[in-house]
Amino acid sequence: MKKTAEIVIIGGGMAGLATAYNLAAMGMKDIVVCEKSYLMSGSTGRCGAGVRAQWGTEMNCLLGKASIEIFENLNEILDYEGDIEFKQGGYLLMAITEKEVEQFKKNIALQNSLGINSVLLTPQEALDIVPELNIEGILACAFHQKDGHANPFHTMIAYAEAAKRLGVEINTFTEVTGIIVENNRVKGVRTNKGDIMTEKILIAAGAWSRDIGAMAGVDIPVRPERHQILVTEPVNPKLGPMIMSFAGNIYLQQEPGGEFIMGFGPAEHETYSVTSTWDFIETMCKKAVRYLPYMKNIRIVRQWSGLYEMSPDAQPILGKADSVEGVYIATGYSGHGFMFGPITGVLMAQYILGMPTSIPIDKLDLGRFERGELIFEPSVV
Repeated sequence: MKKTAEIVIIGGGMAGLATAYNLAAMGMKDIVVCEKSYLMSGSTGRCGAGVRAQWGTEMNCLLGKASIEIFENLNEILDYEGDIEFKQGGYLLMAITEKEVEQFKKNIALQNSLGINSVLLTPQEALDIVPELNIEGILACAFHQKDGHANPFHTMIAYAEAAKRLGVEINTFTEVTGIIVENNRVKGVRTNKGDIMTEKILIAAGAWSRDIGAMAGVDIPVRPERHQILVTEPVNPKLGPMIMSFAGNIYLQQEPGGEFIMGFGPAEHETYSVTSTWDFIETMCKKAVRYLPYMKNIRIVRQWSGLYEMSPDAQPILGKADSVEGVYIATGYSGHGFMFGPITGVLMAQYILGMPTSIPIDKLDLGRFERGELIFEPSVV
């Protein structure tokens, strides 16, 4: 392991590896990634891996659209011999309240103004896309064909291999135990394998970002929240898009291999537990069958849990810490880190190198919480 580095990136998930690759591609040398376990052991390896541009805030629309454009070309960008399996079957969003219908209309107007070709559909029109959808209680739908789903494992392998080819050192099972700070400046990182002297760190540790920040004397207001997912046996292709209901609290999609993967967003207490519960599987099955009745005949293979790192406004925290020089932050994705990952890597690399960012990220800085300038997204599960 190197004893010095230009930057140490703490976290071997989507944000950390995408930023490491882009920093190296833009010319930075001596980049070290520290992951306390194996790569993708945190939220990235446990996520549903959906990717969408259908949002209700301009910032999220821009981030989602830019990430989709990268995902579409990522095999070539990273020179990956495999396939990240980016399937663009679209997202079909279902409105089940009048308030949602009005929000969808506002969202689509915003999205269209930003070059996102989403459309509002009647329930009958939605049946042309998902013929066996139970449209009872559905008032309208929104659809964008370019939304989709990627394989998180292949995606992260592609980023890791590309980063290594550019000279990035990736250290697994290397736990950060402290941050060396002198006169409010970063001087190094302490790990269970020794110290690395550096003047820059990127905290991309997901649900553990608050703990890492505290080591440097920086308060990063994120909390861990458990979310659960289940997957079924593979069956013949039946569902093209992801279906999602915000008010109904469900997302469900069929993967390229034929498996259905699904989840919902329970309001759970703060926890680092990734155990699974019977209550989830029972509720999840009822939700799935409600919209796709044929699901009752498909067997469940397994279920698992992962952690969202929730920020106070459920929006990413991107930028630097003003209180300690050399501390950069990419966390707080609140369940959307994978889909925003490709553009996050570009933006954080540009920001760390002092370049203009291709999308302005000043509104996502850590200081917004103290200023009371929170950003609230209306379209989330």
